[in-house]
Amino acid sequence: MAVKDYTNGAAPLKVAIIGGGPGGLGAAIALGKLPFVDWTLYEKKPEISETGGGISLQQHTWRMLEWNGAAKNIKPQDFFRSPEGLGGQQRNGRTGEIVEQNYYPPHVNPKHVSCRLRRALLQAALLKEVDESRIRLSQKLVKVQKLASGKVEIEFEDGHRDEVDLLVAADGIRSFVRSFTFPSHKIKYNGQSAYRTIIHKPTAEAIEGIPKASVFWQNLGGRYVFTSPLGGDDFEVTARLSRPSEGQEHVSWGRPFDLNALVQEYEGFCEPVRKVVALAAAQGGTQEFALFSGPRLESVIALDAIALIGDASHPLSGAFGAGAGFALEDVYALTKSVEWAWKGGKGVAAALELYDRIRSPHYGDLYAVLDWYGGIFAEVAAEGLSVDEEIAQRIRRTRGKQGSWMYHYDIEKAVDEIIQGLDETAKVV
Repeated sequence: MAVKDYTNGAAPLKVAIIGGGPGGLGAAIALGKLPFVDWTLYEKKPEISETGGGISLQQHTWRMLEWNGAAKNIKPQDFFRSPEGLGGQQRNGRTGEIVEQNYYPPHVNPKHVSCRLRRALLQAALLKEVDESRIRLSQKLVKVQKLASGKVEIEFEDGHRDEVDLLVAADGIRSFVRSFTFPSHKIKYNGQSAYRTIIHKPTAEAIEGIPKASVFWQNLGGRYVFTSPLGGDDFEVTARLSRPSEGQEHVSWGRPFDLNALVQEYEGFCEPVRKVVALAAAQGGTQEFALFSGPRLESVIALDAIALIGDASHPLSGAFGAGAGFALEDVYALTKSVEWAWKGGKGVAAALELYDRIRSPHYGDLYAVLDWYGGIFAEVAAEGLSVDEEIAQRIRRTRGKQGSWMYHYDIEKAVDEIIQGLDETAKVV
């Protein structure tokens, strides 16, 4: 994959990618297909690995995986997709009652229908498309500096340095690169944590009332449980609740956690949920993920040489369950922007301006959806409803097109339209 034709003898565009998650690996794949790019991916862990339970592949994510070539590495046995066309259920976690359920839209390509699979399998599918000789492991970034030449110098804990034309920050919600580019932007623990366990499907399905579907068991006070089959013999249980912030260290990546300590938090849920949480606690293997948030970024670029992608570019904190899809869309937009600028004899700054023009408004639209959700929740809470009716109204009033359009968003069409507009304007001038 390492192509040495740098187009008419021009010096290559040197790129450093920070982070080996889906966004970083996606960037390595896509930028690696541009013959003028010389890239290196830096990962702070000693191996490329993924923690956590399951992940959703929505329509927009599947399209990006087909574009970068990783889709072929995900086999039907790797994921769960409801044969009845049921996309998911929202249930009252206290009573078990189905409040809403959605089905796959009929116009969606069957290959692009949403599914659930282990996060590690997505990571592995992407890694198969990457030139691993260009990955440097155990590289913890400790310093970023913009040079007078316009390049960026990066330095790692072991003393290794690199000087690049473009720095791609794919280093997650607690991005070191973002802390350098936007020093006033601070994130903090938002008071909620998620606890993820993968258990054996036959054992979980033996619990009466746990359906073979992706189900949110909703309650109030920031608590819910999510259950879903995964591919093969896997079944995921994710419990989310508010946790105190004082006197505790919170980490955004998974760390081992004894779920037995929280079983009592779910005593107010219906019997199937109590049983499946107890089963997850008894099995062990739970990982804790503290959720972080912060101010909304107005731009996803900095210093004419730095691009933020994936969780590094926004404080959405997993609100839509589509972080990998958003990251791969970022990669597509960035890659096409770099290619457009290179072909037109423009520099990195022009590429980043185009990238920002494409993605910042999109994230603005996603923030607007969050605000809409927040408004609905506040409205419902002020109505003095019973607990069960408040749960039902929160679900029913936030359903529909306003909250789901991002899963069907066509980044390829959006990028083509903006680039075409720029090219037409240039011809007139």
